[in-house]
Amino acid sequence: MAPARPGPPESITCIDCGGECHRLGDEPEMGWEPGDLVVYRCRDCRDRWDIVVDADDLDGPDEPSF
Repeated sequence: MAPARPGPPESITCIDCGGECHRLGDEPEMGWEPGDLVVYRCRDCRDRWDIVVDADDLDGPDEPSF
């Protein structure tokens, strides 16, 4: 069995207000794949961020590009 691919972070920084955005929902049952949609909500300004996962985000331990 191949090791699990890293996925999107649990939280990101809001580009609008600088607050912390938390990921909504759970990891897909079969793990993250390019093209999956990751949804975040900012705890401060309540903006929603929808981000599409690409292959570079899953290739290693580096910080995701989003």
